[in-house]
Amino acid sequence: MAQQGHSAACCTVPPAVVGEYKPKGDYIDLDGMKVYVTGPSAATSAIFIIYDIFGYSPQALQGADILAYANQSKQYRVFMPDFFYGKPLPQSVFPPDTDEKKKRMGDFFGGPAAPPANAAKVPELVKKLGDKYSGVKNWGSVGMCWGGKIVSLSSQSGTPWTAASEVHPAMVDPNDAKGIKVPIVILASKDENAEDVENFRKNLSVENRVETFGDQVHGWMAARGDLEDEKVKKEYERGYGILLDFFAKHL
Repeated sequence: MAQQGHSAACCTVPPAVVGEYKPKGDYIDLDGMKVYVTGPSAATSAIFIIYDIFGYSPQALQGADILAYANQSKQYRVFMPDFFYGKPLPQSVFPPDTDEKKKRMGDFFGGPAAPPANAAKVPELVKKLGDKYSGVKNWGSVGMCWGGKIVSLSSQSGTPWTAASEVHPAMVDPNDAKGIKVPIVILASKDENAEDVENFRKNLSVENRVETFGDQVHGWMAARGDLEDEKVKKEYERGYGILLDFFAKHL
């Protein structure tokens, strides 16, 4: 069964900023790849965020800052690489309700967003970041939508993660769960296939928390989160609180 309720770290999440968001971090160049970096330089644990297909959205950047700073007793260096090199999928393509949009989305997932190719980049990116930020000793991950699939694929044998998480994951495959080697939390929306999510949970052999936010859309903790809607805002905050609780325990 999924765990429920709030805990101490949940309650430390600040109210989400509505409207224009000014990120707290900076961008670095990592061998030609742009990476958003936030969090205190003294942190020894890091969180690697794999964003959704829409790239650097204000909601995702705010989420990175929340993870970096909100838990006063344990703060993190947070990294969000630009896997799409400044060319994410425009939000106007979603939902793919025309033939043209379906083709654009299919081409994107078959090209720049191909999951196996992107998952294969993860270990080297973590190594490069670890070399540059040598104080970091442990790595956790957050996968948003598309990024959730990359987290599943990169959490298998030989994973760089100490703990992993997926929020409103795309392409949920229960077979991926069988090989996951680290504790993991899955926060699903009402739009994911409920049977796939449940079978994914059943196939996990590691400590896990799987919870469905039954009134939230796919993407509520990232680019599709309408923070001007008070209910969405509260569930956005609650979701990040759950991640903070999880990482405080496992990272």
